Amino acid sequence: MRPPDGTRATRRRLPYGPLVIPLAGLMLLTAGPADAAAPERAAGGRPGAVQLEDLDRGLVAVASEEGVFLSWRLLGSEATGHTETGVSGTDFAVYRDGRRIATVTDSTNYLDENATSGAEYRVAPIVRGREGRRSDPVSPWADGYHDLPLRRPADGVTPAGETYTYRANDMSVGDVDGDGSYEYVVKWDPSNSKDVSQVGYTGNVYLDTYELDGTLLSRVDLGPNVRAGAHYTQFLVYDFDGDGRAEMMLKTAPGTTITRYRPDGRVAGTEYVTMPRADVRAGYSHQDDYRLSAEGYFDHLVEMFQGWQDHPEVRAGNWPATLEEAFGIEPAYDYPLSRADAEALADHFVDVYAPSRSARNNLRAFEGFILEGPEYLTVLDPGAGRELQTVRYEPGRYDDGLMWGDYAMARIEPGNRVDRFLSTVAYLDGRHPSAVFARGYYTRSTLVAYRWDGRRIRQDWTVDSGWTPMSNPFNDSPHGVDGTDPEFGSLTTQGFHSLSSADVDGDGRQEIVYGSATIDDDGSLLYSSFGEAPPEAAQPGENIRLGHGDAMHVADIDPDRPGLEIFTVHEGGRYAPYGFALRDAATGEVLYGGYTGVDTGRGMIGDVDPDQRGIETWASQPQSVSETGLWTARGDYLGAETPGTNMSIRWSADLTTQIVNGSIDQTPTVDDWRRGTLLTAEGTLTNNHTKGNPSLVADVFGDWREELMVRTADSSAIRFYVSTEVTDHKLYTLMHDPQYRVEVARQQTTYNQPAYPSFYLASDTDWSQVPLPGRA
Repeated sequence: MRPPDGTRATRRRLPYGPLVIPLAGLMLLTAGPADAAAPERAAGGRPGAVQLEDLDRGLVAVASEEGVFLSWRLLGSEATGHTETGVSGTDFAVYRDGRRIATVTDSTNYLDENATSGAEYRVAPIVRGREGRRSDPVSPWADGYHDLPLRRPADGVTPAGETYTYRANDMSVGDVDGDGSYEYVVKWDPSNSKDVSQVGYTGNVYLDTYELDGTLLSRVDLGPNVRAGAHYTQFLVYDFDGDGRAEMMLKTAPGTTITRYRPDGRVAGTEYVTMPRADVRAGYSHQDDYRLSAEGYFDHLVEMFQGWQDHPEVRAGNWPATLEEAFGIEPAYDYPLSRADAEALADHFVDVYAPSRSARNNLRAFEGFILEGPEYLTVLDPGAGRELQTVRYEPGRYDDGLMWGDYAMARIEPGNRVDRFLSTVAYLDGRHPSAVFARGYYTRSTLVAYRWDGRRIRQDWTVDSGWTPMSNPFNDSPHGVDGTDPEFGSLTTQGFHSLSSADVDGDGRQEIVYGSATIDDDGSLLYSSFGEAPPEAAQPGENIRLGHGDAMHVADIDPDRPGLEIFTVHEGGRYAPYGFALRDAATGEVLYGGYTGVDTGRGMIGDVDPDQRGIETWASQPQSVSETGLWTARGDYLGAETPGTNMSIRWSADLTTQIVNGSIDQTPTVDDWRRGTLLTAEGTLTNNHTKGNPSLVADVFGDWREELMVRTADSSAIRFYVSTEVTDHKLYTLMHDPQYRVEVARQQTTYNQPAYPSFYLASDTDWSQVPLPGRA
């Protein structure tokens, strides 16, 4: 195990106002539209309250061999104290066919062992001995699950004549119509969806918004000018303006349309997003198609070479004055290049120079990428199927990746580093949700925070590392090099394929955990984590970045330390001080970790061994690396054998953590580290190839446990599974914890990661330390 190392940190505090209240302490909540007799608003409309959703009871009933299992929400405003097994608060009366059959005080679930066929169930809150309004009635899920029917988009054909089909992919949730229950946004991925570094055309991406019964409310067709793949489309579903109805915010382009549907399923209308007037005047059109053919890319190179002498980096003397010098060949041409000379140099670059750097460089086949054209950020009402506002996406791509280092490495990958996108929601001021969108993370790294106030999109702040300096954009090593910005330069190569929002410094406002660095709520740099490279590393003894990685988890992992921790795995190999590390979230200090010398690609956390204090962490990749394996929260090694790393889920009655396993064509399972398989989701599949992600794991109804949402094998439906283990632990819905709620909104981003609450939640939880929403 490696000892702790230091960080780089700068801070600039901007005042938000005189009132600072912990995020976990206050929420703007009601008991939900179904409960008229429930307590008054916990926050009472006080300044400083966190804006969260007014949810209904979320009652579900599931038929099982033992009877009918019932599960419902305790709302954040209904939690009033603590017991040895949970929180205290509202009790509940349980009704079957209008007759009261039970009173539940120590949980929000019940097993009706005397269930009758065709029974109908309701629950009602009991507050100070007075029974409130009963929930809407529900009938049991006869098959043990619920299917949300989907409307699959039609198959398509690429410009190269290749056919493709559609499969349901990632999901998000939000109450888009203000009725207290969630609607579901489903992303449709074409079968030719690509990693951002892969060559070829892709089909259009669609985002559908459904009611739980399968009623389609709206469909967003992102059009031909947004490529399909996990790194391209990050869609945030959240009630940003606090009007009780969730909006959707995402990157769009010319050709993006929004279709709204009537209740009978017929199309009510289709509209393009609004193109800025300057773009209309410049001649851009919604009929434009910026996807490059192989011939089009070659022409693009020729045009770039013809303007070489005018590039700002060439004029500043930072890059070679000629392309011959850049390629290491003898001078042969006069500048500016003629078309013929530029074509000759392009031929040399494509056929000689690029293959000499790597045998995988086949730029003659480079097609399907979008390297130019307008980019927009759109906020829309997915319930009504209408656009609310469209603005320019910031920052723009600037170029095809030349300045971003896409031509500099041995593998030449135009459009790769420039088109890496992330997104999250964060309570940056401690009260209102903001949307945060990021572009780039290997070299130039940028983040922009936005607020939607119901009328217009406003920027909170912008973060930009600046360009990574290169001496030759066709042959350099831009990773791990500071950007040009004096404050944010160390962000480069620190970003991951996801990011998180959490109040890491306890000031009542959420920060952005950007992989191996953290941005403070005001947009300043809180810290950027570095560590001393061990003797086995490529740079022994140097203080180098922790660097990029594929998996990150922000939670209260060690309950005996104050605040949150961050567990990460790293792919820098011999150029990273750690292959995996646990850090203090407030300072970025490494608490424990291990050098692996290889790309350590997977990592997860969870309370899988209740005999150990705290939440376990594990990393896995090559079996030859001895230090990867299972660790306690304090850094004690438990062994090389580890649970899976696809996705965790809170499924068990005892508050331990389970794992969702299954990828590609394997049937998904929910597995317990000690008890084995608890659920086999027959007839369903996970997403994102070897990542094996469910469409969503979140506490969308029922008690505090998480639901598993996976696509059926034919993508005709999203299948919902609920844990039917009876638990005696009582806890308000996790969706009324600010960190958990924004993490659910973020889960769909790139490499899907689990959502974690702001407090320690495990089999040994000290319930007196669990925050009560709405109470200071």
